[in-house]
Amino acid sequence: MNIYQDIQNAVFSNKRLLAVLIDPDKMRAEQVEPFIKKVNATKANYIFVGGSEVEEQATERIVSEIKKFAQLPILIFPGDVTQITNKANALLFLSLISGRNSDYLIGKHVEAVKKLKNSKLEVIPTGYILIENGKQTSVEKVSHTKPMSRDNIQEIADTAKAGELLGMRMIYLEAGSGALHPV
Repeated sequence: MNIYQDIQNAVFSNKRLLAVLIDPDKMRAEQVEPFIKKVNATKANYIFVGGSEVEEQATERIVSEIKKFAQLPILIFPGDVTQITNKANALLFLSLISGRNSDYLIGKHVEAVKKLKNSKLEVIPTGYILIENGKQTSVEKVSHTKPMSRDNIQEIADTAKAGELLGMRMIYLEAGSGALHPV
C-alpha cells in the first residue's frame, strides 16, 4: 500500500479525503474498540495518531490497540521521536517550517534516523505549519515557536511553497487542539 500515492491520486481526481485524529494521551485502551468501530462505519479514509505531549510508549500501545479493529491505514504524526512506532502504516515526517526552532526543523529528524533506518514505515516528508488560533497551544509550548498569523495568507502560502521546494511532499496546516479559530 502506498499511502502517499493514494493521497496524490485523490488530489488529482479532486476527491476529498477525511482523516480521524486520535491523540494517544487522550484515549484509553478500553475506549479504542467502540470508537474505531464507529470510525469504520464513516467515510473516513485514514486514522492519524499523534500529539504534542505524549508519554513514551503511549503511541505504540494505542496504535497496537487501534490495529486490532481498524479497517483503515494508520498514519502517525509524532511530536517527538519517542512517538515513532513501526506498528503504523506510515509516518508523516513533520518539519515545523512555520517555526524557527532548529530541533523541530531538523534536530528531531536526525534523532529519528536510528528508528527509521530499518523500518518498514512509509515515510512521507511533511511541512508542518502552525497557524495562530486565538490562544496558546501545546505545540507552541513544546516547540517554543510562535504560530503564523492567520491573516497573513501570503506568508503562509510562501512558507508552504518553500516547504515544497525543500522536498516536502505534503503540507499540514494546524491551529492546534481546542483552537478558538480552526484552519
